[in-house]
Amino acid sequence: MDLRQFLMCLSLCTAFALSKPTEKKDRVHHEPQLSDKVHNDAQSFDYDHDAFLGAEEAKTFDQLTPEESKERLGMIVDKIDADKDGFVTEGELKSWIKHAQKKYIYDNVENQWQEFDLNQDGLISWDEYRNVTYGTYLDPDDGFNYKQMMVRDERRFKMADKDGDLIATKEEFTAFLHPEEYDYMKDIVVQETMEDIDKNADGFIDLEEYIGDMYSHDGNADEPEWVKTEREQFVEFRDKNRDGKMDKEETKDWILPSDYDHAEAEARHLVYESDQNKVGLTRPKQSSNGPSLSLGDCLKNSY
Repeated sequence: MDLRQFLMCLSLCTAFALSKPTEKKDRVHHEPQLSDKVHNDAQSFDYDHDAFLGAEEAKTFDQLTPEESKERLGMIVDKIDADKDGFVTEGELKSWIKHAQKKYIYDNVENQWQEFDLNQDGLISWDEYRNVTYGTYLDPDDGFNYKQMMVRDERRFKMADKDGDLIATKEEFTAFLHPEEYDYMKDIVVQETMEDIDKNADGFIDLEEYIGDMYSHDGNADEPEWVKTEREQFVEFRDKNRDGKMDKEETKDWILPSDYDHAEAEARHLVYESDQNKVGLTRPKQSSNGPSLSLGDCLKNSY
């Protein structure tokens, strides 16, 4: 199946899925829990293991001997010390935990990287991405508007490309594919969402557009209870200024809420448990003043 057929099929499948009268589309991006384990160090360190390693990677440690676990953890702790100053800060640990929790995203990028990096230079240019994704499927007579899709992709690519050279590093390409994960990409996520839902193109999302994005009457007069609840949510919480519609900021609050930062809380917890002198730093290597409890030791001792 070529690209044109695939995209058309995908669009039809999406339209069919959205036409189901009781199926709800959820556009809200929530930060997931770091683990489904109970966070109680007095019972076990399973939550910390999942948070620090990622749930899947943590499972592999169950197959290792205590000595192998400690050795591998020691190497990981050295990687966390990004500036190689001999200390792990709360910020460095938070970044590591976020990276471990987003492994599925980085795996997705790795799977696509070779497909788009045509000249194998370790970078992906906009021309490379455009040619692979759209190729010659830009016939203006096509019923499906590929040019409009390409313009939207180019806008997002440029937003992800911080230095403006239209060439993406792996991190920039990750931001392009998964913009909801990056603070500097949030405006484009909001803009694309509003373009999808704002059918009358007035720059706002009214109540019927909001409901219509997640529910189709499809000839049914009676709405499910969850639709009635969503109507109430729109009036009471989404439309903060009570003008009957959501503007850009209200839409942002809806789809990108300021959730509790689980990674930050876990980083603070691990540093506190490891930081003997309580200065906000923990040393991953043995101190010249003799043995001390380090982040590495804290994690190693839990195995």
